[in-house]
Amino acid sequence: MKSNQKLSILLWVFKAKATKDGKAPIYARITIEGRDDEISLGRKVDPQFWDHELKLVTEGGMEAKITNQKILQIKSDLERHFMVLQTLHVQITSSMLKNVYLGLPVHYDKQSKSEPVAIQTLVPIFADFIKSFTKKVKKGLRSEGTLRQWRSTKRKVESFIVHEFKRNDINLSEIKYSFAESFYEYLTVEVENPLSEVTAKKHIKKTKQILKKCVRKGLIANNPIHDFECGGEQADVVPLELSEVETIYRKQIDIPRLDQVRDAYIFQCFTGFAFQDLYGLAPDHIVKVGLNAERWLIKDRGKTGVSEMVPILPIIEELIAKYKTDPYCIINNRLIPVNGNARYNGYLKEIAVLCGIKRELNTHLARHTFADIMLNNGVPLEDVSKMLGHKSIRTTQRYAKVRKPRISQSMAAGVSV
Repeated sequence: MKSNQKLSILLWVFKAKATKDGKAPIYARITIEGRDDEISLGRKVDPQFWDHELKLVTEGGMEAKITNQKILQIKSDLERHFMVLQTLHVQITSSMLKNVYLGLPVHYDKQSKSEPVAIQTLVPIFADFIKSFTKKVKKGLRSEGTLRQWRSTKRKVESFIVHEFKRNDINLSEIKYSFAESFYEYLTVEVENPLSEVTAKKHIKKTKQILKKCVRKGLIANNPIHDFECGGEQADVVPLELSEVETIYRKQIDIPRLDQVRDAYIFQCFTGFAFQDLYGLAPDHIVKVGLNAERWLIKDRGKTGVSEMVPILPIIEELIAKYKTDPYCIINNRLIPVNGNARYNGYLKEIAVLCGIKRELNTHLARHTFADIMLNNGVPLEDVSKMLGHKSIRTTQRYAKVRKPRISQSMAAGVSV
């Protein structure tokens, strides 16, 4: 189904509605097959600075720049919505396009005598989603770590709305494509502690998911920030060298809290378990595999639900034995004592200083280090993917960057050029 209709957009200044300061509002007139509708841009201009040919403001400094950006944005948004409607409807009217642009149902009729629809705003919808997600976490269907990420995104969205719109919430119908652009700039430039581009886009991606759910529920006709690109290159994580891991393992640490965290981190480096999975490891997760009854750790990963299967290496056997009689492990049925996430990360910073490791130690780095150790020892990528509990081997490929040791091994094996 494809419409062949044509769209015409005319920008004009409504001089009859000029205010006392002489400024008049700018309108966009959308015309399809002789029928038209008008949309206010929410911007005003002094008519003497309006270029009738270019349909832009010629003077006025920063205010003019913002208005011109708004003009270009509305034209782009209308054309984009029109193309989408062409793929869905044989016949399109100007009112249909106006409704979609304003975030209303396609066939919404303001003259209808039906019951008024309550205005939907973004923050309560975020809150409802998180409430539902929390219930799933309690039932073990979702991970606590992912819930923390959703809560973080909600806080950042609320902070952005206050910064950008000077209020505590925003109507769904007010959200345009520019919302994502401004949110991204806010997170990467304007906040006190700017986020990396990758992290900022993750928060926008989650916001896109919320708006996508709003479309499914019929609260808005389309996702206004659907086209915002949240992909791009991810920063390479350089694994720890085996010598660095050994330095951490061999370091004499006399402070019990740091000694335990060091052991937990070494446990991660040689199993690849994420923090939440390490935290919940119990003796029941030790399974004997094969004719030789080799001891393996097998556990469903909290984030993906995919089973992680890792052979228990000698260094891991030592750590399990070390904490077999630990009171915390006995009372809580755990293999190894693990602090809460915040303390764990804080103590890792102290350990890095004590061991002379000049980079940040974190759980993500430990997973990359484990993958690197396995690949350097000839374990196939497919098997490493299973050990890490990845749903797709493509995810694992990001862990498999070519490193100097493997290049050396290839050269030593007589690989010809």
